[in-house]
Amino acid sequence: MAFQLSPGVLVKEIDLTNIVPAVATSIGAIAAGFPQGPVEEIIPIGSEAELAYFFGKPNSDNFETWFTAANFLQYGNALRVVRADTAAVNATADGTGLKIKNDTDYEDNYADGSGSVGEWAAKFPGTYGNSIGVSVCSSATAYEQTVTSTVDGAHSIGATTLAVTDGTEFSVGDIIYLQETNGQQYEVTAIATNDLTIRQLDNPNGGGLKTAMAGGEAIRRRWKFYDLFDAAPGTSTWAAGKNLASDELHVVVYDRDGGITGFDADIAGQRTTAVLETFAFASQANTAKTPQGGTNFYANVVNTGSEYVRWMDHDATLTNAGTTLASGGTYASSAGNDGVLTDTLSGGTDDNPTIGELDIAYQLFADVDTVDVNLVMAGTCPASTDGVTHATMIIDLCEARKDCVGFISPRREDVVGVTTGAAQTTNVVGFFDQLASSSYAVFDSGYKYMYDKYNDVYRYVPLNGDIAGLAANTDNVAEPWYSPAGYNRGQIRGAVKVAFNPTKAQRDILYPARVNPVMTQPGQGTVLFGDKTALARPSAFDRINVRRLFIVLEKAIATAAKFQLFEFNDEFTRAQFRNLVEPFLRDVQGRRGITDFSVVADETNNTGEVIDRNEFVADIYIKPARSINFITLNFIAVRTGVSFSEIGG
Repeated sequence: MAFQLSPGVLVKEIDLTNIVPAVATSIGAIAAGFPQGPVEEIIPIGSEAELAYFFGKPNSDNFETWFTAANFLQYGNALRVVRADTAAVNATADGTGLKIKNDTDYEDNYADGSGSVGEWAAKFPGTYGNSIGVSVCSSATAYEQTVTSTVDGAHSIGATTLAVTDGTEFSVGDIIYLQETNGQQYEVTAIATNDLTIRQLDNPNGGGLKTAMAGGEAIRRRWKFYDLFDAAPGTSTWAAGKNLASDELHVVVYDRDGGITGFDADIAGQRTTAVLETFAFASQANTAKTPQGGTNFYANVVNTGSEYVRWMDHDATLTNAGTTLASGGTYASSAGNDGVLTDTLSGGTDDNPTIGELDIAYQLFADVDTVDVNLVMAGTCPASTDGVTHATMIIDLCEARKDCVGFISPRREDVVGVTTGAAQTTNVVGFFDQLASSSYAVFDSGYKYMYDKYNDVYRYVPLNGDIAGLAANTDNVAEPWYSPAGYNRGQIRGAVKVAFNPTKAQRDILYPARVNPVMTQPGQGTVLFGDKTALARPSAFDRINVRRLFIVLEKAIATAAKFQLFEFNDEFTRAQFRNLVEPFLRDVQGRRGITDFSVVADETNNTGEVIDRNEFVADIYIKPARSINFITLNFIAVRTGVSFSEIGG
């Protein structure tokens, strides 16, 4: 401490409350090709609904890996997902398509409007963006006006074609009001010179005029989405304070053909149902603020608030958009139907990732210091040697991190559609024999048959998501060092049947080959019937519970040990470390994780040479608890007159 040079009171605070912290053990990780969502970015997912929301619903190309992730979420609620990069591109307003991977890619390359693909682009790559429409109302007259055109000539009740004196004042999608006493409004569905094809607004059956027209009736024209907003765009409070005018506009993002919501904005009765997002009273001024002080520039408002589109450029008619005019300035906004700016996005494409692209995606999980994951799922292993390459990459990732376990299923071709159990056994063992020995990987025996509610079909899906899920569920109902297998904690959910249901003889072949059988028994359901890791040599680490026990101990104690860095390597520091670790290990022992332990951190392993190298050494000896894999029941018959004490009973 600092020396005091004169009398006084020095107050010091010493923290002796340090403990070994709890660490996460149930966080899943998977990478795959998905139809939508950010590319090459780790997204935390907590439920199947979130998985579908962020990455789209399963399709015939990705259902195996999609349901691997979804099946994991049946058991746990912490999943990290990466969408692999592919040749897929975003839909754009000009239809040319453009790859924008994620928010970082957009901010680095396109946020300045240099994309040159029109006014808008889908937020992420994929064909889903081809269903998106964007409608902008840029002025009060575009929002609503009584046009100079009137009804031209007599029309009878039920007429679906309305003749007007000037058809140029209307656009397809406009809502018109003919001053009828019943308040009926009509949607313009087509225009042929001065003839408007109309249907009753929001009437699923369409329908024509409700009132006969004599001719000369006034027409009130409205923006297609006018009723979703409280009032027409005008001058914002911020602009009025700067002596500016007419800066506001409204933006609607909608599903124009039902590809996203199932509703089609161009079908009668589904106009507002198909709306995805609305942005009201945004400003064309790039420095505009809301009353609360946040940005109100429409490009920023849409970019930060939309889940479907990104701003790419200003419409040519908004000549002052993106600037802040001098006092007295007015933002240019076209009047009438010319002030409705509509874009339909197209050019978006899908694509499936290659093995290399998948590897790049999984490498986002490689940094132990910044990414916390514990249960890495392989999803589907592709056919032939690509499956071996993919599985090897998962093992290498987990071996490099040394704080997580990889879960791998055989290839589809090994078990699905293979007619005999003998052939399935040979295929599965043959596949896994090509993979390296590792205690950081777990192999299972196949695929389960499950219902795909999104497409109303049954599908075969690899089991590695379920096996990883069982490990996560074991953490919740017991401890990480308990085995996830067996009738108590090894029940597979959602399985109608398994593609390969190994017999006892086949299990006797699989288990020595490092493969954990998954079997279905009458009255018992589908059960994980093994808890081996992929380690080939005999060791305590050839069991899942022991490997996960050591991951927990190593991760937790290493986290606590960081606070010994840059302290002195003396007996005080060593005693402090022992006092930190031993209570933690006693707690684990009390929770049946270990049977005994010893912590050595003294002058025997911290010699003068160790101290002079600025090192600190602690030896932690652990006796792990072992799971029961084999049960022997000896039933012994004895004569009536024999005493049990005489024969050891």
